[in-house]
Amino acid sequence: MNRAPELAETQDCLCFAARRAARAITRAFDSALKPHGLKSTQFSALSLLLQAGPMSVGALASHLGAERTTLTRILARLEARGLVRIAPGEDARARIVEATAKARDLLRAALPDWRRAQAELSALLSATGADSMRRLARRSMQWGKAAA
Repeated sequence: MNRAPELAETQDCLCFAARRAARAITRAFDSALKPHGLKSTQFSALSLLLQAGPMSVGALASHLGAERTTLTRILARLEARGLVRIAPGEDARARIVEATAKARDLLRAALPDWRRAQAELSALLSATGADSMRRLARRSMQWGKAAA
């Protein structure tokens, strides 16, 4: 095979590193939340709904930085477990999502395990690294709005 030394710098590609880091972080949170029957995506959606209150599927997807189709699958599973209620919105196409009391109880039980994973990953990243990641995530929401 022909080597391409001019591409050596791509081994430090931030995109590649971010994707691998995101998968590792997701696996760590998923593992911590597994005893509670939750995935990290479900925990995040429920947490946001419990803090912000009911919102449309579109608004929830935007806040989570998720694709609507992916979020719809997540919400279907949560609804089947009685963790969210989904009702029609004012517009016939809109649907409003609300977390239930059962979701609040489940997140309260899962919170110590979430905190443990958060602390372990924060320590691994360092305070500076964790802050940089949060800053980049906030900025990506701005980029997403500009592209829409």
